[in-house]
Amino acid sequence: MLTTSSKSSRRDFLSLAGSASLGFLGLYQFVHTPLQAAGFSQRPGMGYGPLLPDPKGILNLPKGFTYDIISSKGDLMSDGFYVPGAADGMATFRGPKGKTILIRNHEMSPDPTKGGAFGKNNELFSKVKKELLYDAGKGQKPELGGTTTLVYDHASGKVEKQFLSLAGTSRNCAGGPTPWNSWITCEETTIVPKDDNFCEKEHGYNFEVPATTKIQLNQAVPLKEMGRMNHEAVAVDPRTGIVYLTEDAGDSLIYRYIPNVPGKLHKGGKLQALKIRGHASQDTRNWKTLKTPVFPVNTKFDVEWIDIQDVESPKNNLRYQGFDKGAARFARGEGMWYGTNEIYFACTNGGNAGAGQVFRYIPSAQEGTAQETQAPGTLELFVEPNDRDIVKNCDNLTVAPWGDVMLCEDHPHPFVVGVTAKGEFYKLAENVGYESEFAGGVFSPDGSTYFVNIQGPGLTIAIRGPWRTI
Repeated sequence: MLTTSSKSSRRDFLSLAGSASLGFLGLYQFVHTPLQAAGFSQRPGMGYGPLLPDPKGILNLPKGFTYDIISSKGDLMSDGFYVPGAADGMATFRGPKGKTILIRNHEMSPDPTKGGAFGKNNELFSKVKKELLYDAGKGQKPELGGTTTLVYDHASGKVEKQFLSLAGTSRNCAGGPTPWNSWITCEETTIVPKDDNFCEKEHGYNFEVPATTKIQLNQAVPLKEMGRMNHEAVAVDPRTGIVYLTEDAGDSLIYRYIPNVPGKLHKGGKLQALKIRGHASQDTRNWKTLKTPVFPVNTKFDVEWIDIQDVESPKNNLRYQGFDKGAARFARGEGMWYGTNEIYFACTNGGNAGAGQVFRYIPSAQEGTAQETQAPGTLELFVEPNDRDIVKNCDNLTVAPWGDVMLCEDHPHPFVVGVTAKGEFYKLAENVGYESEFAGGVFSPDGSTYFVNIQGPGLTIAIRGPWRTI
């Protein structure tokens, strides 16, 4: 039987929206509680009201909200290259004169070349400095993932400039901002030269990109000691400089990276995997096909951390190494974000219905030190609705200025879904124009604007409205 944290017990309150399934220790499947009415419903006063039809047929929003498409795949950028496609994870930073610096990932591979920064047939590839790229594809077939940086002027509602800021990487999915004003971008691939005749280097690393308004392509330097895997997202605790990491695999782990020098990730550090104290190799996925005890909702468990060796992982086996040592297993760890002394992360196809889970990790006051064993961090399955009318395949996430978790759905008919501190859900936006996922949702530093991507058509959208005040 699972034992819970000594610091807290199971919450009495499980809202209908936040927990349409009830987890009991030792059971092998959830008992599903249907919604009270057909379709999605929410408690009066939650969220911002019903979503209204968009006359343009792109984005349904609540009353009082507006949006603008501020950047599109194929737009000519300030550096002479094109806005790449497959826009994914993003973060914002304070720019000069109240402007916002927005760094955006592009989950691109070498094929097809259409939609890449260098043009339909890479005709602009000769204009880029090859020495700055991580993998130039032997000068013929470069990796087309990377990042672009935008400078957004809130006064005009326009992008002032945008440019390529990292190139030659592959399938840059999500990542996370750092307290020292940079973006960590993550490769969601483990391709190696033997897999492709044009691939020059092993992939599956994280890279750091400074947040700056200066038009510049940065040197792509892999942060190898953060591990080689199908990276997804990271979150940095500003108190300690420790980086937490998700991995996009059906049998993934949750990791942390303790840098030798906080704020200087390239100077090396220690990679570890999360273990639930007293429960070696705990499976948290709650899939109905598994014959394992249910991992309960709204229950805190003490954790400990296991050292991971051979982090460059030539066999792409970090998750197996960690699980064999007792680390907990998760269902496709994806979006991750630091809130207020807590870290949220999504597992896209976790849960009895395979519709997604959101976990919350609260670091120890002595995180990363020998003293944390006396007061360990805690892990909690925050929500697992098991109803696709509530949430389906949550992916990227962020924490709003007022504390709600905002989820981007990875689904052909996706919503942006808000989750309150009590685990209650509401809808913020509905994509009715394109059969493609939402990605990269993030608020501007002043909280006035929510930026989000629609990945398929490569659109970056700015949403404004009567947000809650802090």
